[in-house]
Amino acid sequence: MARKKSARNSGSSASGAPARRVPMRDFSRSLPMSLLRAREAVMRQFRPALRQHGLTEQQWRILRALAAVETIEATELARTAFLLGPSLSRILRDLEARQLIERRLASADQRRSVLSISARGLKLMEEVAPSSEAIYAAITRRYGARKLAELQDMLGVLERSLSGMEAAKESGAEADQ
Repeated sequence: MARKKSARNSGSSASGAPARRVPMRDFSRSLPMSLLRAREAVMRQFRPALRQHGLTEQQWRILRALAAVETIEATELARTAFLLGPSLSRILRDLEARQLIERRLASADQRRSVLSISARGLKLMEEVAPSSEAIYAAITRRYGARKLAELQDMLGVLERSLSGMEAAKESGAEADQ
């Protein structure tokens, strides 16, 4: 004779709603997911303009990072643009083939690459800039200048506080060893 499954075993509560399987906050209230959803909402505004200029998000991040400095080593660029090394290598090859960046060997260490944006890359950025700034203006109008500034400040504070937490955790781990 088959036994009837209880609500506890079937994965749903007596009310028919799914039961929680683990004692955690709702997935929808997960900070990483909230940040990813917000990032996606923002990037949805920028992607069409980037596509119109033949750029991916990652290529644009690299060009933006390179435009902010004279030169930068590839490993530092990967950290700055939040890209993994293998992805960065592929993207750099494409940008170099399109003559949007320049690469040379570091004089101090011939195994390292030093990168800079080319004149052609700067020209492309100048072409993209008006649409990028128009999108920022639209976001600002919709969300509010004060709220946007506060959000950026809060995100900076969150990043710094979590970086401090990592440093504290690392120093505590070293003390234990």
